[in-house]
Amino acid sequence: MKILLLDKNHPLITEQLSQNGFALEEDFSSTYDEVSAKISGYDGIIIRSRIPLDANILKHATKLKFIARVGAGMENIDGDFAQKNNIALISSPEGNRDAVAEQVLGMLLVLMNRLFIASEEVKNGIWKREENRGEELLGKTVGLMGYGNMGKAVAKRLSGFGCKVIFYDILPNIGDEFATQVSLEELQNEADIISLHLPITEKTHYIIDENFIKKVRKNFYLVNTARGKNVKTKDLVSAIKSGKIKGAAMDVLEFEKSSFENLEAQNPDLDFLLHSEKVLLTPHIAGWTIESKEKLAQVIVDKILAQFPRP
Repeated sequence: MKILLLDKNHPLITEQLSQNGFALEEDFSSTYDEVSAKISGYDGIIIRSRIPLDANILKHATKLKFIARVGAGMENIDGDFAQKNNIALISSPEGNRDAVAEQVLGMLLVLMNRLFIASEEVKNGIWKREENRGEELLGKTVGLMGYGNMGKAVAKRLSGFGCKVIFYDILPNIGDEFATQVSLEELQNEADIISLHLPITEKTHYIIDENFIKKVRKNFYLVNTARGKNVKTKDLVSAIKSGKIKGAAMDVLEFEKSSFENLEAQNPDLDFLLHSEKVLLTPHIAGWTIESKEKLAQVIVDKILAQFPRP
């Protein structure tokens, strides 16, 4: 089988698949149109986010047996086209769930205890104690939106902090010893902190908007390490200004490029987030650790070999 790699990943992918009889070609520079012109020659494709594999490009992939994404989200692949044409879809959320969970905890601790702000003040000769009084996670109710690999890893980490962890998910009966499944209304009624662990779909696009925020009973903290377009930025900014959202930790932003490489444009709402003391921002790095780079790659290799064993 001939496999095309469109993004740089851990070298173990090339090493292990080559050892198992696959022929691999790396192409990290071709454009969408150039990939479209050559895609017919491959049995498999391994990607991250650089090239969207929509129906227009996949219609040329007449030999394609699988698409493997080194990561969790599959929104840059036309899943309906793949299913209709018997193209297997492979992802590796198991590989970076621990890294995501650790970042969620880290961002919450920094945000709720004003650690970054206090550190910057002290470095500039400012010594404020009462103004930097923080809040504890102990006793808080954390509401997780989505309880897949990422949500479960976060709940497990929170078990040592004395929190009550609840979650909402469209799949029924998936609660465990770390979190209790509730209705969306119950989550909105009880949560002190809401953390997003959702894919981006028609139903989850702007799921956090003015209407959702109004239905949350308490003033709350928001964490988003999922997808930027899960949150309507304009409504987030309004809620922060009003105090309804006490603080936001955002690893992903609505205005990211589809490849996650940078921000697409500047606007007043983004400018507010960039300058607000109540907002902690990182450049889409939840799940982006030294360890997760290797684990993501290994999960992909293992799944490919399981589905397409070589003689």
